[in-house]
Amino acid sequence: MRTDWPALTPDTSFAVILAGPSGAGKTTLRDRLLAPEMDERCTFSVSLTTRPPREGEREGTDYRFVDRDEFTRIVDSGGMLEHATVHGDLYGTPIANLDRASSAGKHLLLDIDVQGARQVREAVADVITIFVLPPSVSEMLRRLRGRGSENEAQLGRRYESALAELEAFPEFGYAVVNDDLDEAVRTVCSIMDAEERSVARLGSRAEAFADRLKDEIRRQMH
Repeated sequence: MRTDWPALTPDTSFAVILAGPSGAGKTTLRDRLLAPEMDERCTFSVSLTTRPPREGEREGTDYRFVDRDEFTRIVDSGGMLEHATVHGDLYGTPIANLDRASSAGKHLLLDIDVQGARQVREAVADVITIFVLPPSVSEMLRRLRGRGSENEAQLGRRYESALAELEAFPEFGYAVVNDDLDEAVRTVCSIMDAEERSVARLGSRAEAFADRLKDEIRRQMH
């Protein structure tokens, strides 16, 4: 049955941040949310980084890999929504990513660290923040070792970062424990569903729909 209830449009699109400690499975969760079989309301925010690509990562899909000079030039020109130094490498989100997503009426999905999340919250008032947690420390360590790119010194730094990142947990609006991937995906989709139906986001369009219903009820009463 057809209604005039407002659909997802640029006015109701928003940015969604996935953040949390390394080994929480943010990238796996992100990839599932963006998979072709999922609905197409999200688009990925491809970050810039100065670190070298990991095995299997693709330029322009996972990251844009740039040198420090180019990264600094973009920051100095005011072209970054957020940027941070993580484990000695530079990461950042171009403002253009948010503009393109909004123009297309899509949610911008950001996979960033807690430092970047703070900057985005300061710049974008209605951003949705989701803290992704591993089910246990042992599982987090198993995932990190499974990358094959972490030596013992690097793992130690990951632990230190995880402690700092967990301190930021209360700053986030939502939490998802990434134990069962399918359930984690359903939870994130449910969060987006609820936010899309927020009266505050729909604003005058939702009020107009309610006014039409009231007018019809009054006609039926006479």
